[in-house]
Amino acid sequence: MKNVIGRITISGENTIRSKRFGGRMRRKAPGRVKKTGKVMEMASRLFQSIVLQMKDTVDRTIGIVDASGAVVACTDLPRIGEMREEAITELGFAGEIVRFGGYTYHITGDRSSRLEYAVFVQGEDELARSICSLVAVSINNIKTLYDEKHDKATFVKNIILDNILPGDIYIKSRELHFGNDVPRVVFLVRQQAPADVAAIDVVNGMFPDKQKDFVLHISESDIVVVKEVKAGSESKELVKLASSIEETLMSELSVKCLIGIGSVSSQMKDIAKSFKEATTAIEVGAIFDTEKNIISFENLGIGRLIYQLPITLCEMFLSEVFKKGSIDSLDQETLFTIQKFFENNLNVSETSRKLFVHRNTLVYRLEKIKKLTGLDLREFDHAIVFKVALMVRKYLASREEAVR
Repeated sequence: MKNVIGRITISGENTIRSKRFGGRMRRKAPGRVKKTGKVMEMASRLFQSIVLQMKDTVDRTIGIVDASGAVVACTDLPRIGEMREEAITELGFAGEIVRFGGYTYHITGDRSSRLEYAVFVQGEDELARSICSLVAVSINNIKTLYDEKHDKATFVKNIILDNILPGDIYIKSRELHFGNDVPRVVFLVRQQAPADVAAIDVVNGMFPDKQKDFVLHISESDIVVVKEVKAGSESKELVKLASSIEETLMSELSVKCLIGIGSVSSQMKDIAKSFKEATTAIEVGAIFDTEKNIISFENLGIGRLIYQLPITLCEMFLSEVFKKGSIDSLDQETLFTIQKFFENNLNVSETSRKLFVHRNTLVYRLEKIKKLTGLDLREFDHAIVFKVALMVRKYLASREEAVR
């Protein structure tokens, strides 16, 4: 028979008996989580619905207490509102499960986190323990889903990943007290292999205001930062912030990364567009701006247009541009000459000086290109066509490599 002044505590598979007034000092109960009255009320209704569904299946009293020890849900309705502070204190002392006062108690959630709720079942036998454990798992799973529905970060993540209908965004924004018309921008931080799991913590530390800025882990290598910005923020300010992220990851973790910057969105629903733009910026930059680690969508230029063209159209364009000669016949020296000629704004004298060649040598090379391709790069229209053709060729090469 159980000692009236004693109780049994369970931690894992070990059973420990201790006297209530023994010389052993009890630890302070875990910190209690404060919640608004509205959230508490909604959670209580949810829990009450769950325990009532179990009433016909389990012929025992089942209930839930909050961090203060108050019974917030119970199959025995008159018990709702009772205080069971001693049981909460014992859970803080014993751990996951405690048998106390004719009931078995089991905390919900992770033992390492702060206690928010605990399930209790009538009885101190093994059956009570099993029922209590099962109910605790169910409550925890349902509570996780409930918290996710009311969590701002999850809401933002659902928007950028298109997991929420556009019509629901405004309604949900009001429920979560989100400023719907606040300017925001999305940064996509893509770690170069190997990715470091600690990168999310480093980036999180750079944005302490969790009500305005959100740092989200969306894949093993990708971190998204949704940052609230001032109206009229210029591109150079956003690039400066991206540079700070890049430098911090490199200095603290030696992690190299690419950062794409979307355009500033004026409404909450538009952050999905900003995220897609940041993704496009990285993908286009990887093709046409391989020397840059920070790429802004607004500065992609013609590369953005080429990236959206169908492959068949690109192939048709190349065949038409180089119908008088294949671009493959141009050697690396000639291609390098063309690149420098474009960089120096089609200026023959300046290009020859940068290449350390005689002006006539450069003119000879340009004439050679004209004979092979039918395009005179000294003429502006021809130069534009050739420049676009080179970019299209580079784009097709990247697509072929991606298929392999």
